[in-house]
Amino acid sequence: MGKQSSKSRENDGGFVDVPVRVRYADTDLMGVVYYGNYPAFFEVGRSEYMRGKGFTYREFEEMGYRLVVVNMEAKYYNSATYDDLINVKTRISELQSRGLTFHYMIYRDTTLIVEGKTKHLCINKDKKPVVIPQYLFTILRDATAAK
Repeated sequence: MGKQSSKSRENDGGFVDVPVRVRYADTDLMGVVYYGNYPAFFEVGRSEYMRGKGFTYREFEEMGYRLVVVNMEAKYYNSATYDDLINVKTRISELQSRGLTFHYMIYRDTTLIVEGKTKHLCINKDKKPVVIPQYLFTILRDATAAK
């Protein structure tokens, strides 16, 4: 992904806002961000969301867990182009014992570009569904309640 700020910030509605600069490699022959690249922007938002809540995805993996994507939705409203500064806004919209759903809104200035969701299932190192570890569940529950 393009160069981004090292700091995300939280704003209204429990969203964590991460600025991302669109790279040339993110665009298609028409000069707009290729629709299939938005899930990678979602991932940037998701990683920074977790970091902003006090843990990194790397730490989570080192403990033997993964959050695998089991469903993804995206609705495209407008386009972004090379060198645009976009903002990936991320929050948790649903939290359950074994999984969660992230909600994303990607803007260029005040223009909504894409809105999406990814649903994740928590698995262990044996790729078996498990309950989200209590310490992480508590952090995510508190973050979700703060919306």
